Amino acid sequence: FNIVTFLSGIPIRVGYNRKWPFLLTHRLEDRKYLGEKHEIEYNLDLVRLIGADTKDKSLYVPIQKQDEEFVNGIFNEFNLNKEKSLVAIHPWTSNPLKQWPVDNFIELIKRLLEKFNIKITIIGGKENIDISNQFCQKIGNSVINLTGIFSLRQLAAFFRHCKVLISNDSGPMHLAAAVNTPVVALFRNVQGVSSKRWGPWGDGHIVIEKDRLELITVEEVLAAVKEILEG
Repeated sequence: FNIVTFLSGIPIRVGYNRKWPFLLTHRLEDRKYLGEKHEIEYNLDLVRLIGADTKDKSLYVPIQKQDEEFVNGIFNEFNLNKEKSLVAIHPWTSNPLKQWPVDNFIELIKRLLEKFNIKITIIGGKENIDISNQFCQKIGNSVINLTGIFSLRQLAAFFRHCKVLISNDSGPMHLAAAVNTPVVALFRNVQGVSSKRWGPWGDGHIVIEKDRLELITVEEVLAAVKEILEG
């Protein structure tokens, strides 16, 4: 990328002091691997090199009218009530090291349905359709499987109507945070990939973080969800 931007004649070239850094006009030492602050702050550090900064660090996702209309259709199709507490769960991740045990998610769902008057939906990408179908078959008709039906913006519009998202470290976690939906996020406490760098941005979220995900108990997640639902 440094070569491409240099050969393109771009006059201001900002990046990290690595991989042919002499081709850049503004350079910054790369300390992201230390995980000393959030990825958002690391990215803002880059543009601060050329005098760009902001006091407003809130996230923004453009949601159009047709996105909301699509979500309304889903609510009608599955007989969902926007006034009732809707809990979204994203049990999947592309990295096995970030995967809270699937059996724990199943137990959590059963406990949530016993304790709260809520509707639970399972979400995920098209690549998760098969595994979500198998997952939901183990639970029965008590959850609504919405895996693979949303575009990115449609999912953001859907999250706006959810009381909470329960998720591994994943993209949907950040999308929910961007529309101010509280997240219960499950993380490994590993330098450089911990919640300090990659956690949900903003207020109102609860991060449960341990050295290994299997050390996080169903009871701990249940307590965190309860805090949000009853808060």
